[in-house]
Amino acid sequence: MDDTQILIALAAIVVLGIGAQWLAWRLHLPAILLLLAVGTIAGPVTGFLNLEDLFGDLLLPVISLSVGIILFEGGLSLRIRDVRATWRSLVGLLTIGVVVTWIGATIAAQTLLGFPLSISLLLGSVLVVTGPTVIGPLLRDIRPSGPVGAVAKWEGIVIDPIGAVLAVLVFEVIDSIAAADYSDATREALKGLALTAASGVLVGSGAAGLLIVMLRRFWIPDYLQNAVALLFVIASQTLANLWHHEAGLVAVTVMGVILANQRSVPVHRIAEFKENLTVLLISALFIVLAARVRPSSLISLGWRGVLFAFVLILVVRPVAVWLSTIGSNLRIRERIFLAFFAPRGIVAASVASVFALRVTGGRLIAPATLLVIFITVAFYGLTAGWLARRLGLAVADPQGFLILGGNVLARKLALAIKSAGFPIVLIDTRYDHVQKARADGITAYCDNALSEHVLEHIDLGGIGRFAALTSNDEVNTLAATRFRELFGRSNVYQVTVAGARKESAEAALHHFHGRPLFGREQDLARLTTAVEKGSDIKVTPLTQEFSYDDFKEQYGERAWPLFLVAGKKVTPVSSDAPLNPKAGQSIISLLLASNNDHADTTATAT
Repeated sequence: MDDTQILIALAAIVVLGIGAQWLAWRLHLPAILLLLAVGTIAGPVTGFLNLEDLFGDLLLPVISLSVGIILFEGGLSLRIRDVRATWRSLVGLLTIGVVVTWIGATIAAQTLLGFPLSISLLLGSVLVVTGPTVIGPLLRDIRPSGPVGAVAKWEGIVIDPIGAVLAVLVFEVIDSIAAADYSDATREALKGLALTAASGVLVGSGAAGLLIVMLRRFWIPDYLQNAVALLFVIASQTLANLWHHEAGLVAVTVMGVILANQRSVPVHRIAEFKENLTVLLISALFIVLAARVRPSSLISLGWRGVLFAFVLILVVRPVAVWLSTIGSNLRIRERIFLAFFAPRGIVAASVASVFALRVTGGRLIAPATLLVIFITVAFYGLTAGWLARRLGLAVADPQGFLILGGNVLARKLALAIKSAGFPIVLIDTRYDHVQKARADGITAYCDNALSEHVLEHIDLGGIGRFAALTSNDEVNTLAATRFRELFGRSNVYQVTVAGARKESAEAALHHFHGRPLFGREQDLARLTTAVEKGSDIKVTPLTQEFSYDDFKEQYGERAWPLFLVAGKKVTPVSSDAPLNPKAGQSIISLLLASNNDHADTTATAT
C-alpha cells in the first residue's frame, strides 16, 4: 500500500468507528451491533479495508496494547465497595463460572464442531472471557438498577486476564503433551499460573504505587498527568508480558483497581481521559475485528457453528451463573439477567488470533471465536435491555429526576413531578430538609452530592435526569459537572441562583453549568418567594376543549410553566427548549396566589 492508501485506511477506521457510535446513539441501537455491521461492510463485503496489508505484523501488538488500555480504564471504574455486598457472587463467577464455562464450551466444541480435544480445550479457555469492550457500552445503555450492574462490570473486566492466562496455560499443557512430556505438563501449568499472577500483580501494583507517589509529591504537572499515566500503562503491560505471556493484562487491571480504590491522590482526570480514549479504541477495534473476518471461514462452520454459539448462550452460561451464585444474596431476577448476559469481545478475538498461528490445527479456533462474538453481541445487544426491563431491573428512556436540594421549592417540584407519574429522588445535606421531604412521601437521602460515595447509597432505578436547586451556585455547578458524566449533558439542569447572568459570563461558564432550568428570568429567589407567599405548583391537563391558549387566557401572567408532560416523557422548561404544548399533554406550572402578582424577588431559598 502506498502512503495515500495507508492514510485513507487509517482515517476510515476512525471515521467509521466514531460515526457508527454516533449513529447508534441517534437511532437508539446498541453501538456494538452497528460497529460490527459497518466493519463487515468496509472489510470483507467491499474490500475497502485490508488490515493485513495495512498493519502487517503490527496488527496483533497494536490490538494487545489497545486492549491493555481498555482494561486499565475498566479497572479505574472498579470500586471494591460496589461489590462488597455481593462479593460471593463475583468470586463464584470468577472461579466456578470460569471452570463450568470452560468445560461446557469444550464439550460443545468437541461434540458439535467435531474439533479435536486439544483444540476444544483451547477454544473453551478462549471463550471463558466476556469483555469490557462489549459489556461496558451495553451496561451504559441499559443502566440496570441494584447490584447486578456492578457484578456484571467486575466480571467483564477481571475475567479477561483470567481467560487469557487460562488459554496460555492450556496451550503450555498441550505443548508439553505434544512433546510427550506428560510428567511435566501439570508442573509447567502450575508454574505458568504462578509466574503470570506474580508478574502481573507485582508489575501492576509497583506501577500504581510509583504513579501515586509521583502524583502525591507533585512530580508531574497537571497537563502531563494523563500522558504519564498512559506511559505507565503501556510500560507496565509490556514489562509484564516480557516477564510472562499475557501477564500484561493482569498488570494493567491490577494497576487500575489500585488507583481506583486508593485515597491518597485524585485520579478523576486520568479516569476521564482514559474513558474518552477507550471510546475511540473500542470504536476502532470493532471496525478492525469485523473487517478481518473472512465470510468463507464462518460459512465453513455451517449450522453447527450457529448451534455451538447458542448452546453457549442458552445452556452453558445459565448453568455457570446458577452454580456460581448458589447461596448468594442476588435475587432470582438478577441471577436471570446475569445468566443471559455474556457477550464476547475483542479480547477473545485477539487471544484466538494469537493461538491460531501458534497451535497445530489452530486455524479452527479463530473462525469459531469470531462467529461466537458476532452471535453473542447480536443476541445480547438486542435482548439484554429488553430482558432487564421485563425483569424490572431497568427502565427504557428513564425520565425520573434526581433533585439536589431539599428547600421548599425543590419539595414542591418533586411532589408535582411524582404526581405526574415519574420517579423522584431528592438529596440534601440538611437533615431537616430531608425529614420534611420524607414526610411528604418523597424518596430523600441526607448525603453530599459531591461525595465520592454518594452513588453507593442511592438507587437510581428509573432516574435519567438531574436538577440542581440549591441556593449555592458553586455547589450546583460542581454537581452538574459531575452528573453530566452519568446522565449526559442534555439531561442535567441547573437553576439560576442570582438572577440572569450576563450572556458573556454564561457563554464562558457553559462548559461547566447544567442546562438553564426554567430560563433566566425564573431564578431561585423569585420562584421560592412565590411559593412562600402561597403560590402552588400544579399539573394541568390540556385537551381539545382546554388548549394551551385557553390555559394562558385563564391564568395569564399568574402561570409560570415549569415542565411539560407528554405521555411517558417529562421535559423541563428551559431557555434552550421552547414550550410547545398540545392536546393530550400536561403542564406543570407555578400558579401565583392572588396576592403574589408583584412578589418581592429578593428572598432566598429555605
